[in-house]
Amino acid sequence: MIRIAVTGASGRMGRTLIEACAHADGVQLTAAIEHPASSMIGADAGELGGIGKNGIPVVASVEDVIEQFDVLIDFTAPVATLANAAACSHAGKQIVIGTTGFNDEQKDVLLANQSVMAMCMASNYSVGVNLCFKLLETASRVLGEDSDIEVYEAHHRHKVDAPSGTALSMGQVVADTLGRDLKECAVYGREGQTGAREKDTIGFATVRAGDIVGDHTVMFAAEGERVEITHKASSRMSFARGAVRAAAWLNEQKPGLYDMQDVLDLK
Repeated sequence: MIRIAVTGASGRMGRTLIEACAHADGVQLTAAIEHPASSMIGADAGELGGIGKNGIPVVASVEDVIEQFDVLIDFTAPVATLANAAACSHAGKQIVIGTTGFNDEQKDVLLANQSVMAMCMASNYSVGVNLCFKLLETASRVLGEDSDIEVYEAHHRHKVDAPSGTALSMGQVVADTLGRDLKECAVYGREGQTGAREKDTIGFATVRAGDIVGDHTVMFAAEGERVEITHKASSRMSFARGAVRAAAWLNEQKPGLYDMQDVLDLK
């Protein structure tokens, strides 16, 4: 039985991860962590996840329960994830990272851990989204040079980073397939007299509203036709199930950096 810890346990994603662990085979939730200032410290993790009491109290740091889990699942914030990854690295634990919004320096610090532990890092753990990544490779090869490419994403009002990590990953798949540098060709929003669209750019449009779980569309628009590849999430459970699946898979891997494409054998 693979022992899993969930950090950010009282958040929307944390509660869903707790529920997903309860319904997955071969894994067991053994620890739950929250920010030290959280009012949920000491609360029962099972009650937070809506599965009834499970006797697992929410604690204030990963270090408090470092011997009680094999894999940590972290969907929190960049600074917290960096600290949690360092703690797991020192203790020989593995980590599944769903946090987005890292800057380049933070990414470098995070990825330095891959030599000593197995890390799975993905912008989206949904099986459907990862299938879309593969479809985008094909569409980019067939349509990319003759199309204007635009990425649209929508999320709930509480999401703090934009564009979403998934939207950026989709853009990266397209750019890599076409041999473009996303940092050079990305256009993030348009306003005013912007002039005609430059051919090799990849546009991004962001919506933040209500309780939208996550919508993503990549449009390949050519003269006379367009192809759209779309994924719409109606529940965070799709992400949580994928993350728990990744944790079970990761526990058997050697140190290194992996993503959900590895977990699903899509590479």
